[in-house]
Amino acid sequence: MTRPTAVTHPYLTRLRWSGSTGDGVRSYSRDHVAVAAPATAVVALSADSAFRGDPDRLNPEQLVVMAASSCQMLSFLGAAARSGVDVLAYEDEATSHLDLTAAPARLGPIHLAVTVTVAAGTDEAAVHRLAEQAHHSCYVASSLAVPVEVGMTVAFR
Repeated sequence: MTRPTAVTHPYLTRLRWSGSTGDGVRSYSRDHVAVAAPATAVVALSADSAFRGDPDRLNPEQLVVMAASSCQMLSFLGAAARSGVDVLAYEDEATSHLDLTAAPARLGPIHLAVTVTVAAGTDEAAVHRLAEQAHHSCYVASSLAVPVEVGMTVAFR
């Protein structure tokens, strides 16, 4: 497995909130933007709509679930490439929920429902082993306090 040569890889994000609406503490805008150089894309964020956020913007909870999904995919594709497995497509429907009964409130387990399409004749058990290997090498899953559970369906083409 080829790993980056540097010991640490710093990540910097910048977040900006435009300020109060002037209507009191319960009416403040939850909308804000973030960027992470060197990427130039600006991410429009808000709170979950249940907490007076804008449902058309991503919220932090969605970003955590999305990060777990993306990291699993990238780890899997790397493992597959190193093993010579021809991956033709990868889809994931990642889910979690906010558990307000926990103290403190937190996200519940993150479930990744992955469908991987591979070349006909590929050993299905090998694909599942690669998914397990990828899960153990996923930096995001290893960093989270909540479990990340990976379910995989293998399709052939």
